[in-house]
Amino acid sequence: MSDPDATPAWRNPRLTLRRFSGLDRSGPPPPATLAGAPLNPWTIPNAIGFVRACGIPLFLVLAFSSDNGTDLTPAIIFALVAWGDQLDGMAARVTGQYSRLGAMLDPILDRVLVVSGVVVCFHFDLVWRWALGVLVARELFMLAVGPFAVRRGVDLKINWPGRWSVWPLMMGLGFGLIDLRTLASISVSIGVALSLWATVLYAVDARRQLAGEQAEPASGPAPSSSA
Repeated sequence: MSDPDATPAWRNPRLTLRRFSGLDRSGPPPPATLAGAPLNPWTIPNAIGFVRACGIPLFLVLAFSSDNGTDLTPAIIFALVAWGDQLDGMAARVTGQYSRLGAMLDPILDRVLVVSGVVVCFHFDLVWRWALGVLVARELFMLAVGPFAVRRGVDLKINWPGRWSVWPLMMGLGFGLIDLRTLASISVSIGVALSLWATVLYAVDARRQLAGEQAEPASGPAPSSSA
């Protein structure tokens, strides 16, 4: 007889079109991606991640070797590395090859790619510099405050504005690299606005979690007096 209190084994959800594309992210994360799980580097999604990692320094070298930062080859490499984030997610959902290394590697590569695009676009003045400055300030703020919040026990989960901000930023930087400067600046500004909205939601959620931890002891049972 099965134990009714036993935790059911995690199952890879049925692969619908919405889940395949990443629009449906319902359900718990795969156990293989959680803290403490083995890194498991030798998977198809991680192989895509390794190729993406190699593409970022190549993009920087070619971009700074150009006269104005708008050569086609570095722009194509930037686009391929950016789209690779979607590709390795699809590969993981199709093959079921989730891993702790992939869960850590993807956001790092996305952030490094955005920073690389910002550096190139700022250097060659391809995107409004004030928008790039706000983006950099936001990233520095998250880098400074994020570890502090985690040490306080706050569980920072990416929210939808934060998730959706990546693509306007990536597309905007890509537009800048092919010299569509106005379109690039507008797209980056949309991404910056979404990332700032996400930051506000992170702060509200962190405050709620900390307030809940402080209220929990006070709401516990009162100590009984001796007879």
